[in-house]
Amino acid sequence: MSQIFRDRVEISIENHIAHVEMIREDKLNALDGDMFDALIEAAEWLGDQQSVRVAVLSGRGRMFCAGLDFMSFAAMAGDDPDKALSLEERTHGLCNRPQFAAYAWHELPVPVIAAIRGGALGGGLQVALGADMRIAAEDSRIAIAETQWGLVPDMSGFALARRLLRDDILRQLTYTAQRIDGARACTVGLVTETAEDPLERAFEIARQIAARSPSAIRGSKRLINGLDDQSSGEILLAESREQQAVIGQPHQVEAVMANLEKREPVFD
Repeated sequence: MSQIFRDRVEISIENHIAHVEMIREDKLNALDGDMFDALIEAAEWLGDQQSVRVAVLSGRGRMFCAGLDFMSFAAMAGDDPDKALSLEERTHGLCNRPQFAAYAWHELPVPVIAAIRGGALGGGLQVALGADMRIAAEDSRIAIAETQWGLVPDMSGFALARRLLRDDILRQLTYTAQRIDGARACTVGLVTETAEDPLERAFEIARQIAARSPSAIRGSKRLINGLDDQSSGEILLAESREQQAVIGQPHQVEAVMANLEKREPVFD
């Protein structure tokens, strides 16, 4: 099963794992208006696929995503009134359109694993931050690059990076636009782990997740996503509600039986 969005993003699904691939390799998967829309449409479409249990997000070719395509920057900045983008307008819940191209992966009901090969720069890094985890090659180039171009990170990067980085590290990398390799990015928390083949490792983790109860995984992601913005009381109540929703249900019963019978679980 395969689906293509605006000639920018392709999704293929096999064994309950969705491979979401940016396919603008001639431009290093740079972000233009069509890429923003394709990422949003792909995430929204994927959210409706009940058979999907986990997604792997990658970029075709030699780079995950090079960041903003500056050929389209004039229109986004407002030089062309017909194409100007109002960044303060909330078009997708909490987000504007560019923000949701990254934040949609955070909100997706299933876990998302970003596989970073070559590099993730500027907006490309912010898209990767929308994922639940990031696997990068040790020599990949990672940067909060916006200040190099006189911009600020504004694709939900701060809302997502605050979970990962110490405050002073976030400030240093933002103010300097310094490029670091995957190994350093892993040390500071931007990357979950490094691998010689990030895509292969991402699929290895995805297969592990796909073998777990889909109900438990989705419930766990909802709980984790709420940690930053809820009080302890709200989190405790949310835990109880999620547990009440899965306990004794078919997925949970099958997980128990599979463990007792020492076999792989089979979830409907």
